[in-house]
Amino acid sequence: MAASFYRKMSDREEEFGAQNAVTASEENDDAFETINVPISSEELPESGQAEGSESEVTPSSEGHTTHVKEENDQSFLNEEPEDEEQFMEEVLFPKRVSYSRRNSVKHKFTKHDNAVQSAKQFSHAGSLAFLDKIKVIKESLKASMKDPLATVKVVLFPMGQEIIMPFKIDTIVKYLKDHFSYQLLIPSDTLQIRYAGRILKNNETLLQYGVKPQDIVQVEIFSTDPDLFPIKRIHGLTDASQIITVKVQTGIAQYQEVPVEIIKSDFHKPFLGGFRHKITGIEYHNAGTQTVPKKIPEKDNVFCRDTQTVFLRKKLQQTTNTTSTQMTKIGVYVSNMTDKLVTPGKYFSAAEYHAQRLQAVIVLQTYYRQWHAKVVVKDLKRQKMLRLKWEAEEELRKIREKEEWIKLDYYRRHNPQTKEDFEVLYNALELWRQEEFARINQSFTGAERKAALCELLEKETQIIASIGRHRYIANMANREALIQTFLDKCSAPKVWRTFSGKIIEMDTQFTIRARELQNIYKCIMLKNISQDERLDVLLTLKHTVKEHECKLTQEILELIDREVDLMMRGVKHHNLEGLRKRIATLFFHYIKTPLFNPEVARHLKVPQDPLMFSKKVDFCRSCRLYLPRTEFAASAGPGPPPHGRPCRRCSALGQEAWQRQSFLKLKCLLQRLHSAEAHYEDDPKIAFLMQLQDIQYLVENIWASQSVLSAGNDLNDLVLVRWDRSLEWSPWNCILLTKDEGVAHLKLTSIEEGYEPLFIHKIKHKHILAKNYFSHIPVLASFILDDGEIDEIRKKYHSETTPKMIVAQRPSP
Repeated sequence: MAASFYRKMSDREEEFGAQNAVTASEENDDAFETINVPISSEELPESGQAEGSESEVTPSSEGHTTHVKEENDQSFLNEEPEDEEQFMEEVLFPKRVSYSRRNSVKHKFTKHDNAVQSAKQFSHAGSLAFLDKIKVIKESLKASMKDPLATVKVVLFPMGQEIIMPFKIDTIVKYLKDHFSYQLLIPSDTLQIRYAGRILKNNETLLQYGVKPQDIVQVEIFSTDPDLFPIKRIHGLTDASQIITVKVQTGIAQYQEVPVEIIKSDFHKPFLGGFRHKITGIEYHNAGTQTVPKKIPEKDNVFCRDTQTVFLRKKLQQTTNTTSTQMTKIGVYVSNMTDKLVTPGKYFSAAEYHAQRLQAVIVLQTYYRQWHAKVVVKDLKRQKMLRLKWEAEEELRKIREKEEWIKLDYYRRHNPQTKEDFEVLYNALELWRQEEFARINQSFTGAERKAALCELLEKETQIIASIGRHRYIANMANREALIQTFLDKCSAPKVWRTFSGKIIEMDTQFTIRARELQNIYKCIMLKNISQDERLDVLLTLKHTVKEHECKLTQEILELIDREVDLMMRGVKHHNLEGLRKRIATLFFHYIKTPLFNPEVARHLKVPQDPLMFSKKVDFCRSCRLYLPRTEFAASAGPGPPPHGRPCRRCSALGQEAWQRQSFLKLKCLLQRLHSAEAHYEDDPKIAFLMQLQDIQYLVENIWASQSVLSAGNDLNDLVLVRWDRSLEWSPWNCILLTKDEGVAHLKLTSIEEGYEPLFIHKIKHKHILAKNYFSHIPVLASFILDDGEIDEIRKKYHSETTPKMIVAQRPSP
């Protein structure tokens, strides 16, 4: 009976060790009986210590837990033998342990009750062997719980992202929630974890749901409020370690799943080769170890002198070689059938050997030098081809730019629009007149010459009249554009930018008034409209003008009534164009009056207060008028004061009458200078103070309108660059070169190395001439006051004329 009981208990222990779980059964207090196992007093302390050394939490089938509290040795000595039965029942059947309703702790068994009752009758030796088996089971449980890790595959819903991670089965689920709450930036109370269709609570563990160490489980995480806290994909998990499940064959038709952790290594694994199966065609690669290589420990004092010093020792050494020779003698016969007659060859001396090696080295050097020469020649050819290609492209670019300039000049001559275009026309007219005048002087004399000159004068007059007609058309088009620009400025809202970069627009009562007047002006200027629409426009204009009574408004009202009367009489539209232009002109004067349009006062060039003209008015000696100073050209060069110069209009009239010069190329040269100096970071000032007349004097009088190096006289291809790149541009620190020469000049690191002393002396002489001229300008004089070189030159060539004191001698009385 006892043997069968222990055999059954051992079978149950083996079944527990193999499956590592015990199936739960229903509890019934009436169906179980309590049993007591007698234990000797000698074994109580040891078993008590073993039992009190740990406190375990064993899950039950209903989700309840049984806590085994620690007690001291004295409590174990006073325990009844029923406590041993409780411990055994807890270890073997952890899911059946529950609290008894009685005062004494008693446990319940299922189908082994009869066997346990019969065990009470056995001797003391049998109970000791039973406790030894219980200790073995307990140690195995301790060993299995040392590393209680399981592989958890977390699936994020509804994204479907899978995250594989290790997790302790005896750790509460709240820690897993907190981890993913930090990763997803969602409150932990909003997340829910579901396993096998059940929602896990915060204080529960995976161990309570039957998860064993080294198991692979899948849980799902979702949000209870997906609208407010949606679950999104977690990025940046590629560098972390991952766990994969590998199925390993352990036997015939037997497989075992093993979790493997993948650690991303930062070193490159070499390709170790492989082979291909000839029959199946499957390729197999040779795999290396996946362990991280050990790092070589750093050595101290590796840069000391002892480590870097090499000591050599020369020693000759001869090894011993034991040999033997057998000869024919009495009692010994050695056959000579395989013997060979060896004769000495030609002696090969060391000098011949070194000579042979030298010849071989010469051959190698010859082939190497041949190969190196081929490489150098090939590189030179490639550079030559690139250089020729670049030169061809540059030539094409220059030709293309010249053609574009010719086309633009041709278009300007046939469709003049700006002041520069008419300067080009008058310049071309003057060149043609001079050529014809020279031809007439060479070909004719006397009366024929006078007749030819009269004919030349008539042709010149016709050309000037034609240019005047083109100017009138261009002025009318430009006038309409200027009027529209002026009205747009007056009706534009107030605009400013906030600290955040946002642009704010605001309309005032004055801008709204200006916009209304602008709309009326646009309606007046409309053409090809019906008679009813024109009457509506005139009626709106009449109501607008009636608000103010003055001479201007009365004249506008009279013209409006006249146009309406003529329209009612059936006058054609082309006969009313002059009247409509008068109405538009008077209404524009109405718009420009600050009394009727207050916003226009901010954009008028002429101030409304006459007292402001008292100190800003100069007299023009050509037209004999007093004009504001803005009508006089400002020049940085030396010359008469503004009150001694002609006004802009008289200067333009003199330019068209007899000078007829074209400043378009000089303006382009000045623009190139400004754009080049804007790229420097030394805050240049003098280049932006130069006027057109100053650049004209600098180019024509000092540099002779040509390049110093190549003598090219095309102003479209010339630039004024810095002579010394480290100094600011100025008339005494510049040089006139072509565009390509200017780029090459700016690449020079030293002027003394790039040019000869004679050329440098020539450039410095031109700089001295520029300093002497521009030193009379008050704006530029402050930049050359501290120049000692100019002072020395002036002292050298300045003759001192000390006045002589003449003493008048009075006649003696």
